[in-house]
Amino acid sequence: MHKISMPQDLVLIGGGHSHAIVLKMFAMKPLLGVRLTLISDVLYAPYSGMLPGHVAGFYGYDECHIDLRSLAEFAQCQIFIDRAIAIDFSKNCVICQNRPPVNFDLLSIDIGSTPATLSVPGAAEYAIAAKPVPEFLANWNQLINQRENYPEKPLRIAIVGGGAGGVELALNMQSRMAKEEGRRKKEEGRGKFGSGFCNGFSGWILKDRGKFKQDEGLEIHLFHSGVQLMSGHNQRVRRRLQKIIINRGIQLHLNEKVCAIEKIDKGTNSEFPTVYQICCESGLKVECDRIFWVTQASAAHWIAESGLATDSNGFMQVNDCLQSVSHPNVFAAGDIAAMVNYPRPKAGVFAVRQGKPLFENLQHFLLQKPLKPFAPQSQYLALIGTGNKSAIASRGNFMWESPLLWYWKDWIDRKFMQTFTNSTQK
Repeated sequence: MHKISMPQDLVLIGGGHSHAIVLKMFAMKPLLGVRLTLISDVLYAPYSGMLPGHVAGFYGYDECHIDLRSLAEFAQCQIFIDRAIAIDFSKNCVICQNRPPVNFDLLSIDIGSTPATLSVPGAAEYAIAAKPVPEFLANWNQLINQRENYPEKPLRIAIVGGGAGGVELALNMQSRMAKEEGRRKKEEGRGKFGSGFCNGFSGWILKDRGKFKQDEGLEIHLFHSGVQLMSGHNQRVRRRLQKIIINRGIQLHLNEKVCAIEKIDKGTNSEFPTVYQICCESGLKVECDRIFWVTQASAAHWIAESGLATDSNGFMQVNDCLQSVSHPNVFAAGDIAAMVNYPRPKAGVFAVRQGKPLFENLQHFLLQKPLKPFAPQSQYLALIGTGNKSAIASRGNFMWESPLLWYWKDWIDRKFMQTFTNSTQK
């Protein structure tokens, strides 16, 4: 076990994938003299790889969330459940929303990103952003309960953003609603038809063979400002997913830039008096009951306001060692970090792979040893779930679609999560 010459305070802001790995590795390889502190606004950190499956109902809450308190205890790290809102570099302390400032000698930031909504009038007020995840899941669960309590009422869902996140969300939301509808019909038809008919019904509506029979009471709209979905993927992947979207009855609005969201009051006599209207630059207007926002990622404003060097989108600029280019005692990983020499899309796979090099460089900094450069891969394999326990693999010009891919992804994700549960239970 290494020991540093002077006691040092290492503060981690955010419980993202990289920091979860850092905590686990500090537990296995601690540094004497280092006081660890985690500041997180949540106790349970969502694992992005399993969230679409959670939306679809394939995973329970505990299966796709990391218990940060248990992980912090395993790493002998104190944890403050609070939100960081600023950094005071004159005093080397983190300013929190509720608790007193937290002093640091070395700081690491892994707070993710949120969809950019502020530029569209009404979006911040009326749309539900895909991140932060806890708020998104609370709204999604509320919508499921509403559907269960009022199954006869038509439900209109809009999703703004045609990247991988928006496409997966649309397909998995539809899958979950179909599953709930199948369960309800099974209960209703148990006396009339027996369980076999309804089980067949529930399974059949989830298949993507020929025409997709959508629940008549559910309407899903997917808005995208581009002429094709998923601009970061090859043509075969884009065409295939567009075909799946259309076959399943999801109404696709391509080349439609949303310019405003308006609230419409239907009057007190209506069972659900409030609906929302999506307005596009083309003049298209669509009424919806819920709007989910899954557009380009944006950064927390306090990063730039604290004086850290950022790129044009507000993400913290780091060098090849994941170290701030402006403040040597600050590191970052995950979505919030922008590697100056290796621009990459905001994807969970990069956050996971930054975990080990971030840990190594934090320890090297504390031990006053040379930092180790990290080069992320130029291409990565994306496994895109289609909501029916099948998936599409996308990497460069490669595409493959198969249920086997979903089960492979399921194995990978469960294995990743087990590294935390197995460690903290020892």
